[in-house]
Amino acid sequence: MPTRSQTRSELSRISPGEQDGRRSVAVMERKVELGHGRVGVVSLNEPMLRYPDNPVLTAQHVNEVWTEPHRQVVTVHNAGVAVVGDETVMVFRSHLRCGVSVIGVARSADGITDWRVAPAPLLEPATPADTFASGVEESAMVRIESGGVEDPRINVVDGEYVITYSGYDAQVRNQVRVCLAVTDDFTRVVRHGPVLQQDMRNVVIFSERIGGRYFALFRPNDVLPGDTGGAYTQIRIGTAVDFRAGEWEIDDEPIMRTGWGPSAFSDKIGPGAPPVRTPAGWLNLFHGVRTTMDGNPYVLGVALHDLDDPRRVQMSSVPVLFPTRADCRVGESDYVHVPNVVFSCAMVPRTDGTLLVYYAGNDTVMNVAVTHEDVLVELCRRYGQNPLTGQLLYPT
Repeated sequence: MPTRSQTRSELSRISPGEQDGRRSVAVMERKVELGHGRVGVVSLNEPMLRYPDNPVLTAQHVNEVWTEPHRQVVTVHNAGVAVVGDETVMVFRSHLRCGVSVIGVARSADGITDWRVAPAPLLEPATPADTFASGVEESAMVRIESGGVEDPRINVVDGEYVITYSGYDAQVRNQVRVCLAVTDDFTRVVRHGPVLQQDMRNVVIFSERIGGRYFALFRPNDVLPGDTGGAYTQIRIGTAVDFRAGEWEIDDEPIMRTGWGPSAFSDKIGPGAPPVRTPAGWLNLFHGVRTTMDGNPYVLGVALHDLDDPRRVQMSSVPVLFPTRADCRVGESDYVHVPNVVFSCAMVPRTDGTLLVYYAGNDTVMNVAVTHEDVLVELCRRYGQNPLTGQLLYPT
């Protein structure tokens, strides 16, 4: 595999030709490995390459291990991923056939193939027998998670494995609290309770303190027809002295907001993967939705946050991944949960600047795509939109 310096110096090129009377701009290309010795090239025109043998984890894989009827699942999606020692760990969401979501664990030596599913879920709706941090009200947690646990992210914060996930109340419609759990081995967790005492979704935490405080991105939850518009179009930022304590201070104004159109992100936006630190800034892989006559397709977008002040954002107007038929390859009689969706909770960096993006297809199966930090950074810098109005910052 090329080194980081080789990748950057040898794979950029300048095209000196003329197009429509104007000198063409630099062409950004980076070579990436797709697994098993296969190599591809990502660029501003094709910023992500799908792993050719997607999906990498499906309900069939899980059901081969979770064999009891009440444990059988119909989806594997929206998974957090992190490198732990010499293997990659995936914490995935699955719908049981009864409709409740649980969170399972799978491990892989190379982060792409041969995933080994743990024999039981890591997180299910809380019970009094679970392990809680000091001061957490057990009965409240049982109620908060009674409707299921969903959409985990593995936030590697100061070297700790911190899982943020959504807990749904079975009795209160649309009540969702993002909760936090800490683990050191992904076989048991300590629950620390909700990160905030208000409805919230898609919470991701920056991996280190900045100016002495922890930073996180939040997407408020609304109760609106179609789950679009309003607070669904906002990403907010918050800070805390202790990420475990549930005492986040959320800024009054969003740092990213959509709604000015047309845009692939105009009707909904939210954090996806925990931000990845690069020399150019923090890369934030987010999801966006534009309402159409045939539903709400989800795409993946990218933004770049300043290393020292994450409130300063450069946001690409160009999505990095659109949903296609290749994202949900299932059998003729297999269940498909939601059409036209790509959704990511994990982006894992390699030492050469490539990034593995783990994403769900149609909320049904788990896939992998490969990109490069330089390409994502350049998209933010060259083809940006105002992060608060959505207005394009370049001539069309």
